[in-house]
Amino acid sequence: MCRSLVEKISQSEQLRSVADPELLVLFEDWLEELESEALRVAERSGAITERKLAGELGLTESGALFLIKKLKRDGKI
Repeated sequence: MCRSLVEKISQSEQLRSVADPELLVLFEDWLEELESEALRVAERSGAITERKLAGELGLTESGALFLIKKLKRDGKI
């Protein structure tokens, strides 16, 4: 859990260095919303693939794969 928090802080600091703070807040909110939707898809189907997630959320498969990897890394799936 501590490691995850440190990683999130590091990622936020990296994004802040290149993004407008107001834009960054919107991006973080959007990403959290996508994570919640992806978790709902996983709960409904029992398994989650990038193709299924991309279709359900209107993402590209590479975007869906990024989201799946992030959720796994964060221990959410």
